[in-house]
Amino acid sequence: MNESSSPPPAPPRRSDATRTAILDAAREHFAADGYERATIRAIAKHANIDPSMVMRYYGNKEGLFAAAMAIDLKLPAPGALSREDVGRALVTHFLGMWEENEVLTALLRVGATNQAGAERMQGIFADQLLPLARRVCPDPEQAPARAALASSQLLGLALTRYVLRFPPAVALAPEELVAWLAPTVQRYLTAPHPA
Repeated sequence: MNESSSPPPAPPRRSDATRTAILDAAREHFAADGYERATIRAIAKHANIDPSMVMRYYGNKEGLFAAAMAIDLKLPAPGALSREDVGRALVTHFLGMWEENEVLTALLRVGATNQAGAERMQGIFADQLLPLARRVCPDPEQAPARAALASSQLLGLALTRYVLRFPPAVALAPEELVAWLAPTVQRYLTAPHPA
């Protein structure tokens, strides 16, 4: 064996594969059925495992939901964005996330109809988007309201494009969506207070 070559990667552990199968099945069921109607039994069947394994790894339905909906938005660090381009950067980033990540769609569906889902979305908002708003808005005390307004635009787009699938919203190219939404998100985050 050549000293400069690294050993082959270790195969994934069986428990990792089981967890992945459970979380994938849970995301599908929570998105399709909502929190109340999704069952541990149906999720386990979808993952081809015994329901006791779901309970072993996640404890209960609430624990499974929290794990399945754990989302890192991978937002740029607040210091990495220029104040003048934050609207364009955020809309572009979110579009990329929504286009590639069905977990966000599942969370939006559940969050709109279930308290646990709404609380999960509120936590993501507080932990991930609010620090960015505090960095770019002219008055840090206004950051929560401004971040909520920016969220209304981003989540409204996600609802109409990915959940309700309004044909005109689906038909718009990502570049068009950025051109339409970026100025509004920019204004919410950085413009002087309208009062």
